[in-house]
Amino acid sequence: MRGIYKIYPPEVLALENVDWSLKKGEVHSIVGENGAGKSTLMKILSGLIKPSSGKIFIKDCHVIFSAPYQAMKMGIGMVHQEFMLIPSFKVYENVILGSEKDLSKFGGLLDKRKAKSIIKSLSEAYGFEIDINAAASDISVAAQQKVEILKQMFRKVEIVIMDEPTAVLTPQEIEELFGRLRKLKEMGKTIVFISHKLDEVLEISDRITVMRKGKKVDTILNKDITKNVLANMMVGRDVIFRVNKPFKTPGKAVLEVDNITVNSIKRKTLGPVRFNVYEGEILGLAGIEGNGQFELVEALIGAMALSSGKISVKGIDVTNIAIRDRRKYIGFVSEDRKYTGLALKGSIKENLIMTHHIKNEMHNLPFTINWNKGEIFAQRLIKDFSIVCRSISEQCISLSGGNQQKVVVAREFTLNTPFLLLDQPARGLDVGTIEFIHKKILDMREHGIAILLISADLDELFNLSDRLMVMREGKITGILDPSETTKEDLGAYMLGVKENV
Repeated sequence: MRGIYKIYPPEVLALENVDWSLKKGEVHSIVGENGAGKSTLMKILSGLIKPSSGKIFIKDCHVIFSAPYQAMKMGIGMVHQEFMLIPSFKVYENVILGSEKDLSKFGGLLDKRKAKSIIKSLSEAYGFEIDINAAASDISVAAQQKVEILKQMFRKVEIVIMDEPTAVLTPQEIEELFGRLRKLKEMGKTIVFISHKLDEVLEISDRITVMRKGKKVDTILNKDITKNVLANMMVGRDVIFRVNKPFKTPGKAVLEVDNITVNSIKRKTLGPVRFNVYEGEILGLAGIEGNGQFELVEALIGAMALSSGKISVKGIDVTNIAIRDRRKYIGFVSEDRKYTGLALKGSIKENLIMTHHIKNEMHNLPFTINWNKGEIFAQRLIKDFSIVCRSISEQCISLSGGNQQKVVVAREFTLNTPFLLLDQPARGLDVGTIEFIHKKILDMREHGIAILLISADLDELFNLSDRLMVMREGKITGILDPSETTKEDLGAYMLGVKENV
């Protein structure tokens, strides 16, 4: 890729004169802050978006991609962070999707036997143990990732781009993934690995490209490089990875969850679940995605009705009160900032004063917002939380992911609620923004706030949590002391190999 530029209207320079290359049979990682341009560069390579200028060469042949299928024909495929599977389709149906014409019998009907045979042989060749007749919705996240890789192998790609592939995997599953990537490499495939997890980048990479603010900082061999050096190249300063978490004796119970259950139409999805979170405590919740965390969050904030049980905050029963009233007691950082954390087309000011606007001090008259007070309040939050923006009136949709998250965190952390529910507060963020948010979380702990931290990042859980709670199949399977637990032990609880409750 030579001289790649990408400019978004009106004048947002996403990539500036980037030269970048891949060698056959290597694992090449790309790292950088949110908004550094790494995903944009790979979307150009995979045909998802067009460059504003610049050229792409495959084996010295100049190519122009207007759509992903053109890149696929040249042997380039991308496994996205959000998997592109149809839940109701079987594994083999997801793998062959779009290629049915090539597997048809006379008369145009799909030759299912032939399709299954090909996918089974392909799965065995790459060492993927997977039930090709299972529905995508019935297999684990790690298995779904195998299906996404199989899709690329079925299409005979030579370059596999993987965007944050370890975001929702356990340590054991990450180890398996790296084994699969090494096998692909041995078979001559080329891997592009995009990740914020620098330890993993250093473990798996042959070369590493660092990007910052749309430019390539450097491409380096993975030799005698430390995590601190990489982080410094990414953000332009030293980054502290180990948070300073002083010992703190927890106070009284703030959140009390008493044998709650949530039943869907077909089955029990949560519970019974019982636990407390105490003043000045961070209780970390670990679990493979889809094991009841979503239902627990929805139940706590009031978006999903309980089938039984009780939820109290500071001794006040909030089980049956409305979400708006519950917000007096619960600050909430959603796992999805774009759809449930923010009104993306609203201004930064509007997003920052949401929920705060119902307080008396922000009213002129009943039902009338004092916008002058709102603006002063929002400007203070922008300063205190280092939100990088052009104007307080700028739409949140134009902010980087890290700055969008800072807007959510700033709003929720200043509500003065006794309990904070943090659902993946640093997912998909760069090391600099993660460092900032972790410091803010520990500040809230120091001020006696009770915090439930849900995260797929085990480093985050171990760094911040005072206690660790593990959830599997809608139930709590372990309460652990992070100082006496390893990642491998925690992974065993997440996979159901161990239990202690």
